[in-house]
Amino acid sequence: MERHSGWYQFFVANTAGQSTVEFAVVTAALMVVVLGLGAFWHLFGDGVVVQHAVQAAAYHIQGGAAGVLADVFAA
Repeated sequence: MERHSGWYQFFVANTAGQSTVEFAVVTAALMVVVLGLGAFWHLFGDGVVVQHAVQAAAYHIQGGAAGVLADVFAA
């Protein structure tokens, strides 16, 4: 078995808390994913996304993007 020497010996030889740190990092990442999915669920559940899409479509149909519609239907 190879012995480590130098100032980094403590960091290389001592891995007692490594699994605890890994658990904390993975748990934090999982919580971010779960909270993000909850936020999307809330947006879609309340109809905020659909309402915004309908308002944007209405704006474009009323003339907000008349040039785009003319290009699409002129082909």
